Amino acid sequence: MFATLATLAVLVLLPLLALKLLFSLAVGLVFLPFKLLGAVFRVVLGALAVVSKLLFSGLGLVFGVLAAVFVVVLLPLVPLLLFGLLLWGMTRLFRRPALVRA
Repeated sequence: MFATLATLAVLVLLPLLALKLLFSLAVGLVFLPFKLLGAVFRVVLGALAVVSKLLFSGLGLVFGVLAAVFVVVLLPLVPLLLFGLLLWGMTRLFRRPALVRA
């Protein structure tokens, strides 16, 4: 009795498994071009990401060096710049106005 039930189960499940395999194969073939296109996009965008990462890393390095130069070289010169600005303002303040001839 058990053998007949097992045989009946195999006879019912075997076509269902074959149908499942056929359906998954058909779906896989339908979506294959999209998977290939996705792989191509992934490779192209990955290459673009590497190039842009290198470019922006270089730009960050350049701006970092410029900021360090600004802090080390130009920032100590700010008091001299302020003194020069004060001196220029004082000379402009006490200058006689120019005569306008008509």
